[in-house]
Amino acid sequence: MTENVVPLFKTPAAEEDPAPPPAPVERPVPLWVRSGRAARTVATHERTRATGRAVVRHGSYVLGGTRIVAKRAWDGRTAARYERMIRAAEAAGNYEVAAEWEERGQQFRAARHKRRMDLITSPERIAKNAAYGAGGTIGGLLVIGIALAIATKQPGDVVTPLMALVDLIHLLVVLVTILWGPLVAVGPWLALAGVWAVGKHRQAAPNWVLPAKARSGEGEPITPSIVVKALRDLGIAQLRNAIKEMGDAGAAMLGPITIAGCGVEVDVTLPSGVSTIEVQNRRRKLAENLTRHEHEVFITIPPAARTVRLWIADSGALDEPIGPSPLVTDETLTANYKTGRAPWGQDLRGDAAELSVYQRHLLVTGRSNQGKTASLRALALWLALDRSVQFWLGDLKGVGDWAMFDGIADVLIQGPTDDHVIQVTEMVEDAVDEMNRRMEVRRTDPSAVFRPLIVLVDEAQVAFMCPAVDDAKRPYGGAKATSRYFMAVRKIHNQGRAVDVLMWQGTQDPTDQNLPKLVREGAHTRASLVLGTESQSRMALGDKAVDDGAAPHLLRQGLDKGTLVVASDGIEMPKGQSSITVRTHFIDDDPAAKVAERAKALRHGVTTLHVIERGEERDPLADILAVLGSDDRVRTQDVIKRLSALSEDTYGKWSFVDLKRVLDDAGAEPYKSDGRMVVARDRVAQALTNRDSEDSASASQ
Repeated sequence: MTENVVPLFKTPAAEEDPAPPPAPVERPVPLWVRSGRAARTVATHERTRATGRAVVRHGSYVLGGTRIVAKRAWDGRTAARYERMIRAAEAAGNYEVAAEWEERGQQFRAARHKRRMDLITSPERIAKNAAYGAGGTIGGLLVIGIALAIATKQPGDVVTPLMALVDLIHLLVVLVTILWGPLVAVGPWLALAGVWAVGKHRQAAPNWVLPAKARSGEGEPITPSIVVKALRDLGIAQLRNAIKEMGDAGAAMLGPITIAGCGVEVDVTLPSGVSTIEVQNRRRKLAENLTRHEHEVFITIPPAARTVRLWIADSGALDEPIGPSPLVTDETLTANYKTGRAPWGQDLRGDAAELSVYQRHLLVTGRSNQGKTASLRALALWLALDRSVQFWLGDLKGVGDWAMFDGIADVLIQGPTDDHVIQVTEMVEDAVDEMNRRMEVRRTDPSAVFRPLIVLVDEAQVAFMCPAVDDAKRPYGGAKATSRYFMAVRKIHNQGRAVDVLMWQGTQDPTDQNLPKLVREGAHTRASLVLGTESQSRMALGDKAVDDGAAPHLLRQGLDKGTLVVASDGIEMPKGQSSITVRTHFIDDDPAAKVAERAKALRHGVTTLHVIERGEERDPLADILAVLGSDDRVRTQDVIKRLSALSEDTYGKWSFVDLKRVLDDAGAEPYKSDGRMVVARDRVAQALTNRDSEDSASASQ
């Protein structure tokens, strides 16, 4: 019975599948909609847009060319040109130039009036001259005909030349009749082609219809009209209004545009009421108006009042390398501390940038990894080729950038720790003592000459920021009068150049803490790579250089490596400028080592002293042998100096008596050579060997 029971309700599973819904009926798209879509597709297609731009462009070329030709014709027939130049000179405040153009305009009007008065009497003169010419021509032809008739004995030949002239005139009339129609038909098209060519050359079309390359303007040559337009659109109201008053003669503000290395240079005399600082503050906008990047436009202040000097690079030229250093390519190159100039790089004009280091303290600063050490090392490598120059060198980075100076420098300290800062500080203080000694000698002998001593500290900010203090609680770092490093540098800056003791420093990211004001202003040559802010640029180069246009803070991080802005009287720069931008030669480690080897060959026998930790027990005889190096014999005074540099605490107060006592006890007595007391390396080595042998024998017993 259960099989016949019919459920009252159907479960969903038991429901039958519903019938599929009927497919929607697609409504036909109206014809006007389809036509509109097709029209929009055609109108917005790139080919249509390109065709439209081409039509507008070439039509604008014709209209613009016609306008330019008409303007030229109008300028040639009227005094409009002179009026524009007068307005331009008045707008720029050059009233003397305005008076000169006014005088030229008066001369033009007088000459034009004379020409017009001559036209009144010209018909009578033309008629008379035509009659005289016709009569003379006919008479001449008759004379020729008579001569011809006599020669041929034919009376009819008298009119032969005259008839030849008539035939020629008839031929010319026929030719004109034939050619006149085509000339009338082709002439307007030739004129149209001419004005089109003028318009195309001047790009007389809206910017949006110009070709892509012309629209971007990248790489286009700098012309007076481009410079004037860039200045007009700079956003300075007084400048814009003055240029508008000048009309098309805004180029009157510009001096000649001259080729300057990988770019061009032009002086711009600003109108009255516009200051140079307003233009300098808009360097980026000016560069963009000139279709250049900011780093490709440099603005400096020449001696002329109310004038800015623009240097505009060729597009992309500053990203090209400048080539190897002459130190690498010319193995015969030598150096001279007093009269020579170091081949440092190239200026923006493409000329060699050479620096004189004679009696000039040096400071090179910039952000990390931008080429500070390389630019400083390039100068030191060049100067190392002068064997009269001594180097005391402290590298507070300590990664081997200055390792090639082992064998060139008398002192070489490498390392970033506080202990290395202490050693560098003591090295600079020793240089102060050497300076004072030279000053004493100079007082008694004004003609005394000393070997130049370059005290070079790379990464000097490590020394200024060092927290270590000595036994008397005096800090080694810092910017106060109690700081040992700070005061030693200041003393050398104050008096060192008089006796050729010079301070060279390289430092990162200058601040008042890691580069005190008195130290940075004591340098005669100040150079900066890329920096972060204008205030840092002022610290690095001084206010005057930055006010005159120096802008290391506008260099590009990572892209302008080795590009320095230099403020120094030791480098040639355009008259009136207080700084110059130099793209330095990069000398890599391997080429630098080769240059150093040439310098070592000139300095045969130099022993570099690596300062040893203080506090350890010294062996005087072993130290004497160490400072003798590879020299066969050394003067006793030089031995004492080298010992003092090796350990100031132990040998700082040594005299000849102390040295002689040690050598006499060891059996290596000093002796005279060429009239001077010297120490022989062989004697000291033998004495040290004998002593070691005796010590070994005693120990065995």
